[in-house]
Amino acid sequence: MSSPPQQENTSPDSKDEESRHLLTAPLPQSTSPLINGYADDGEEEFASGSGEKIHVVEFDSVPIDGVDYSTVPPFSWKKLWQFTGPGFLMSIAFLDPGNLEGDLQAGAIAGYSLLWLLLWATVMGLMIQLLSSRIGVATGRHLAELCREEYPRWAGLLLWFMAEVALIGADIQEVIGSAIAIKILSRGVLPLWAGVLITASDCFLLLVLENYGIRKLEAVFAVLISTMALSFAWMFGDAKPNGKELLAGLLIPKLSSRTVRQAVGVVGCVIMPHNVFLHSALVQSREIDLKKKGHVQEALNYYSIESSFALLISFMINLFVTTVFAKGFYGSEQAGSLGLVNAGQFLQDKYGGGLFPILYIWGIGLLAAGQSSTITGTYAGQFIMGGFLDLRLKKWLRALITRSCAIVPTIIVALIFNRSESSLDVLNEWLNVLQSIQIPFALIPLLTLVSKEDIMGTFKIGPTLERVAWTIAVLVMVINGYLLLDFFVSEVNGVLFAFLVCTGTASYIAFILYLISHGGGNVANWFNRLRTKGYSYAGQ
Repeated sequence: MSSPPQQENTSPDSKDEESRHLLTAPLPQSTSPLINGYADDGEEEFASGSGEKIHVVEFDSVPIDGVDYSTVPPFSWKKLWQFTGPGFLMSIAFLDPGNLEGDLQAGAIAGYSLLWLLLWATVMGLMIQLLSSRIGVATGRHLAELCREEYPRWAGLLLWFMAEVALIGADIQEVIGSAIAIKILSRGVLPLWAGVLITASDCFLLLVLENYGIRKLEAVFAVLISTMALSFAWMFGDAKPNGKELLAGLLIPKLSSRTVRQAVGVVGCVIMPHNVFLHSALVQSREIDLKKKGHVQEALNYYSIESSFALLISFMINLFVTTVFAKGFYGSEQAGSLGLVNAGQFLQDKYGGGLFPILYIWGIGLLAAGQSSTITGTYAGQFIMGGFLDLRLKKWLRALITRSCAIVPTIIVALIFNRSESSLDVLNEWLNVLQSIQIPFALIPLLTLVSKEDIMGTFKIGPTLERVAWTIAVLVMVINGYLLLDFFVSEVNGVLFAFLVCTGTASYIAFILYLISHGGGNVANWFNRLRTKGYSYAGQ
């Protein structure tokens, strides 16, 4: 990505005045017909989904010729503020309705005992998301674009299909979560399908917000996250959980056979396939000159700080939800039947009305979680479809297509599964399985591409970090594999269905092995050597 043309400004006074400007300024309009591979005709948009990039104001006090751009500039709180935003949009995926349902079920069934796992699962999720932001900053392209360029067309199309399926699965959970919240807040006047239609309109809200600039969009998400934090913190205060048990749950690892399923759910929810693609695109909303290695490293440092802080907040919100339900329902008869649909009423029955009924506090928090996650889902859908297929569409048409891909099946699902609470729980299990299946097709491309020097240059990850990242990825995939195995063992009935599942599993594993062997890095080299030895032994 070439450095944008800067307006000539030689006056010392004007330089001082510029340093006092607000830290966010639009990227000057490029005269080039292409920006990041997308036509700049005012209607078609580049990778960030908006015609604006945030200009990072420089504070160089020496002449430009004397600046060493290979070194990282000193830390600046003002610059940290400039880079704050993408990490909070990324953190929404850790707070979507599916995660909240996992939190409340973990608290109700396992009590405080899985809080340590929630903490370390968040740390693992942070590790993966930092790699996603790294590849976006260092290359100037997001993960979907890189997959299209680095893999054969058939593999790229298959990866795109898997990413779309994962996004649709996540979107169904998010939209239905919002619809449940709307039903709660309307006192049942609006049915589930009506809430789905209302939530579907968020794509048009996204288009409106984009017209006001990326910082305005980030501010709206900050309000939504703050709403969640205040709502669930209020519930936490009302519940008054046991402090000693909470601290013990955080510090002392404990796992029993009775809580394995909830533990798998806690870990499985931290990696959302569409979020891996999304974060690599969001970080490109800031203007970074890739020719200046010091500035690239500086951006990586600031993004690491703001992403860590964002996920700290998301961890606290998840902690609030888990502990509220641990305090109120652990060991109770209702523990095994709790879900998003009935959680608010159970809370109301347990903790009463108070100054502001806890049922509506829960509804407000759930609505904020659902609305924010559906909007980021729309955003992710634009990057995934545009990156893999290299589409050049008008902004409104692109948003309409990506939104329709999720909303149409969601409306159908809402109509079919709106019969009982148990049917929605079954639906949620199937959607969790659907997303678990897709996880390798986001993690493996990320880890292989971020380890390749011809893509990352000097910013490729080192051998130690690569091993740690692959260890986390394998752990997450194995845990989700356990979830899949447990689900299919209980659900697969009949010879034909079993045959189809076995055939699909074989194809699934073969594609995973192909992605590993096709990528670069130490893991791919080790795998290819192992495969070569296997062939030589077979030939003897």
